[in-house]
Amino acid sequence: MGMRRGYGQPFSPSEITPEAVFFNRRAFLQTAGIAAAGALLAACGPQQAATREAAETVTTSTETDELGNPVNAFDEITGYNNYYEFSTDKEAVSRLARDFVASPWEVEVAGLVHKPQRYAIDELLRRFPQEERIYRLRCVEAWSMVIPWQGFELASLLKEAEPMTSARYVGFTTLLDPEVMPGQSSSFYPWPYTEGLRLDEAMHRLTLLGTGLYGKPMPAQNGAPLRLVVPWKYGFKSIKAIVRIDLLETQPATLWNSVASNEYGFYANVNPGVDHPRWSQASERRIGELGRRETLLFNGYTEEVSGLYAGMDLRENF
Repeated sequence: MGMRRGYGQPFSPSEITPEAVFFNRRAFLQTAGIAAAGALLAACGPQQAATREAAETVTTSTETDELGNPVNAFDEITGYNNYYEFSTDKEAVSRLARDFVASPWEVEVAGLVHKPQRYAIDELLRRFPQEERIYRLRCVEAWSMVIPWQGFELASLLKEAEPMTSARYVGFTTLLDPEVMPGQSSSFYPWPYTEGLRLDEAMHRLTLLGTGLYGKPMPAQNGAPLRLVVPWKYGFKSIKAIVRIDLLETQPATLWNSVASNEYGFYANVNPGVDHPRWSQASERRIGELGRRETLLFNGYTEEVSGLYAGMDLRENF
């Protein structure tokens, strides 16, 4: 669903666009000559295959986020990617990831849970209803996009595993395979890529496990088949190609925080008042636009998430 309103206003699951209504809406928009910004993903079948085929032609959209920002073109989202497992060259990632195989794929949920689970990616798509969420993405490097994701709330997966009362954090681990991810041959980074959230952040309704974008399964260069999407944090928190999720009692080590803790904090909340040591975070460059725009605290999701950090010093806990 494209949420075109302030995130401080509550909504219930009943407000999510039903699948049949969404596909009828897409057919109407296509008949009218307007490109729709995404479809619900589900297990493969004739209808879903047709949807993906139609999505191949989608490059732009008239849809917006709740602030009125238009979504970025498909080619922009898939052609400009930070993914050091493949390359430090953003524009080379899509080429290097072209042969990445995202199926079969398994994700393990373990640690401090009563019901550890191991899911095949197809099972995840069947088991957890997919939603469209149009979110802003703000990179720590001060560029940004607006992306129509598909996925499901991480909370639904964690609830199924039944976290123990001692669980306070959630750790994520990506695939380790230097043969298919050439960037992992670099000894500078402590591979595999790891990330983490506090449990309450992970359970927040805005936190998604992303499975696609623009009505298509997740492209390899964007983190296929499963990535984290946390829209109020800098993009490096949204780990890609997830193979393991652990419930933990203590704060997990994360790749960028391990490499340079003075530059990449564990929380990594978007904050225009806390500069990166090497550049200002007060403004950003929206991909596809000329000039710069002001950066919003928590990337504009303040009403939804500020309560998570009540009483915390956001400069110290950056």
